[in-house]
Amino acid sequence: MTKRRILWRSLFLFICLTPCYAHHMAVVVNKSNRVQNLTSANLARIFKLDSKKWPDGTNVVLVLHKDSADELATLGRLNRMTPSELQAFLASHKDSIRIVDSDADVIEAVAATPGGVGFVYERSINDRISVVKVDGKLPLEAGYLSH
Repeated sequence: MTKRRILWRSLFLFICLTPCYAHHMAVVVNKSNRVQNLTSANLARIFKLDSKKWPDGTNVVLVLHKDSADELATLGRLNRMTPSELQAFLASHKDSIRIVDSDADVIEAVAATPGGVGFVYERSINDRISVVKVDGKLPLEAGYLSH
């Protein structure tokens, strides 16, 4: 076998065997929020704006991306809404939801807002925010929201 062929096969195996985590969304909250674990049902109520306060009485402030297919898919599954129902819901509640452009903006807004909550890709997590377990699981564990 030629060196070139071995290199291509090795590269192919590396690509195929490397896990792809780019689609994993994490629920993040402000550092002052003491909530560490939510059930899917509680999270759905928060993102449907049915739960407007955290257990400590702080107002919930939703921070969502302007355009994120993964976030919309996660919200749709969580709330059992079709994409069109979800779009209509978000449009009708745009005054209650803070819309930002990027993960960095979500982190900035959540970090600056005591009741802030949002979704970010797991690769964007930093020490400015806290990650919330959902149904006892963290973002890369099987059974977390986006899996």
